[in-house]
Order: sequence, then C-alpha cells, then structure tokens
Amino acid sequence: MKKITKLVVCAIAILLVAGTVFAAGAAETAATQSKLMVIITPSHDNPFFKTEADSAAAKANELGYQTKVYVHDDDANKQSQYIDLAISDKASAIILDNAGADATIAAVKKAKDAGIPTFLIDREINATGIAVSQIVSNNYQGVQLVAAYWVEMMGEKGDYVELVGKESDTNAGVRSQSYHDVIDQYPGLKMIARQSANWSQPEAFQKMESIIQANPNLKGVICGNDTMAMGAMAALNAAGKGNVVVVGFDGSNDVRDSILADDIKATGLQPAARIAEMAVEQADKYIKTGSTGLPEKQLVDCVLITKDNASKLNNFALSK
Repeated sequence: MKKITKLVVCAIAILLVAGTVFAAGAAETAATQSKLMVIITPSHDNPFFKTEADSAAAKANELGYQTKVYVHDDDANKQSQYIDLAISDKASAIILDNAGADATIAAVKKAKDAGIPTFLIDREINATGIAVSQIVSNNYQGVQLVAAYWVEMMGEKGDYVELVGKESDTNAGVRSQSYHDVIDQYPGLKMIARQSANWSQPEAFQKMESIIQANPNLKGVICGNDTMAMGAMAALNAAGKGNVVVVGFDGSNDVRDSILADDIKATGLQPAARIAEMAVEQADKYIKTGSTGLPEKQLVDCVLITKDNASKLNNFALSK
C-alpha cells in the first residue's frame, strides 16, 4: 500500500513538473508570436515609399497586427539596426523595401536565423531562399511601355538625356536597360548625356541645369523615376525649355498633375499600394500556415500613364 502511495505521489510530481514546463513553453511560443509587423522603407519624402509604408501598415492593422514603421534612408547600416530591433521585439514578420541588393542579404539572413520571415517589396536582393517573398513591379515591362510612347512623342529622332537612379539599386539598372532596348533601335535618337541623380528631385534639378547649358538642342529626357522627372522638368521650365519631352516612372500624384498640365508626358504606374498589401497578406498566411503557396519571386505588371488616363490615377493606383 505504501508502495502504491509513493507511486501516486511521484506521478503527481511528474505531472506538475511537466505542466510547468509546458506552460513555460506555451508562454515562450506566445512571446515569439507577438502579432507585430515591422515595416522598413526608404525615406517618406518620396511619396512612393510613403504609400508603401502607409498601405502595409493599414493592411496589417486590418488583419489584427500591431505595426512599427521605420525609415532607413537607403543606409544599409541603419536598415540593419532596424532589423535588429525587429528581432529584439520578436516581430512576426518584416516588410522591407531594402537599402541595397547586396548590402541587404546579411540583414535578411540574420532575421531568418532568428525565426523572423522577411517579405521584400519594390526592390529585389541578389539572393534567393533567404526572404520568403520578393514582390516587385515588372520594371522591364513598364519602362518599355513608357519608352515606346516617348519614342513616338520624339518623332523617333533628336538629342536626349538619361537620368538614372542609385547604381546600387537593381531597379536602376533594369529600368535603364529597358529604356535602351527600345530606344536604341532608332538611330535618329542620340543620347548626349547619362548621369545618376540618385532618385532625387533636387539632384535631378541641379544635374539638368548643367546639361541644359551645355546642350541647347536638347529634345528629350528619360528618367528612372518620377522624382527625377519632376526635378528635370522644373529645371527645363526655369530655362524656358518646357517643350522638351520628359518621361518618368512610378505613377506619383505629382507627375499625374504635371501630365495633366501638359509638362511631363508620361510615366509608368507601379502599383505600390497593392504590392505592399500583397506582402502583408502573404506574411499573414505564412505566419498562420508556414507557407505563402506562391513562388518567392513575383512580378506585378505596370500601366502606362498619359494624359488619356492620368485623371484616374491617385496614390499609385488607378480608379476604375
């Protein structure tokens, strides 16, 4: 009888210990599933990136997540610090428009090793199998639409300038190549200058001021994004050369208004809001099921914006 009592006591003790361990494990699991999404983008001074951040945060809130939004200013070190914060906060996921195709790889891997999945938007990295998703606009397809329209507006001839984005950004190279795959088919079109304005409106303005002085016969300008197109157009207008054919790429409200005012002639709409929402939706599915059910690399087609449809454009989306 005493032997049976001892066995019962031991069994109860084991159950109590097991219950404590289970409770601790459950608490740890709950802590790691914090219902927090961290959103990191370049500067919100560019409306494209602000739209990304706002759309991602709104969708995450709608799905029941808390959010923290950070701006890395295209500084890979700052980006790494924010990913460290996401890790220390035990974030459920990171939504990231990154600060460099190569410079970002280690930071995304660090998050993955900490059990935090990353979902890239707008810009790819030069690695696969580290981020869960890389969702980007089909830059090549979109820029080709813009380039074909610009060639038509130029009458297939004339001197032109190209303003490119940050050399470290994969998109800058893809967009430039796409422009030239169309334009270089026309021998009457002659590129007289090609400079990086680093996606910046003030820098594009300054670069164009110098280019205009040295090239009085300038007829066209192709730009890797809308902010550079706005800077170029402002410099041209200031110099009394508002008839130069300028195009951009992104689909911002500023360029929409410029197109409607018959200044900038066209842009390519990148659906920034929808891409950001897609990333959050895929993050939510991954958190809940362990899979998005989709390939890592995903391309979203762009839309040509001209005076014919610019009035329907608002915040990087077309109304029906």
